[in-house]
Amino acid sequence: MWLGKFLDLEDDIEELRSRIKKEIFNNLHKSKLTPLEFTIIETIFNSKQLSGYDLIKNLNRSFAGTWEAQSGTIYPILRKLEKDGFLKAQKVKSPIGPIKKVYSLTEAGDELLKYKVNKNYYDQLKFVENFLVELSSIFIRSFPSKEQKQKISEIQKALNETLKNVMHNIPPTLEFKTMCNNCEAEIGREVAYCPQCGESLFIEKENE
Repeated sequence: MWLGKFLDLEDDIEELRSRIKKEIFNNLHKSKLTPLEFTIIETIFNSKQLSGYDLIKNLNRSFAGTWEAQSGTIYPILRKLEKDGFLKAQKVKSPIGPIKKVYSLTEAGDELLKYKVNKNYYDQLKFVENFLVELSSIFIRSFPSKEQKQKISEIQKALNETLKNVMHNIPPTLEFKTMCNNCEAEIGREVAYCPQCGESLFIEKENE
């Protein structure tokens, strides 16, 4: 949930240069990202490695119908983020189907993402709180006055359920670890095949 046309990273990059190895930022070729570009970086970070196909599925689940990611939009952004030094790509084999390209963050992209989110987390959390209050208020007032009291109760229950789900699923990459049975690499939830050796992560289920 990042607002504004661009996220300016210039000050963040300079701050990180003073703290950690400066040379890891030498291959970054831009200091501004669109909210969608930043969201893609966040999504790949949480899954460690993602193919473009898996990324699109992940994004569409996250946006829950409010926006639909299309390959014609996402793949050019992935190539651009790779060219600008935020992502790296490698080709991996899979037991079924052709070789595919999977994306992960470069060291610079990883450090920059963590720093940006760490610095802005509580502001973003407050924004989400304000947004939910305003959205709920509009939703309730869209009904006749005699129905509004009931809608307030429904909204409170829905928000309680939403917060329970949030608490249950944090942090996703620690609670839901997936290990490759073949090479024992640890991978994210959204990958169907191990990005290291190409082994299916669902072999046991497929053989049942």
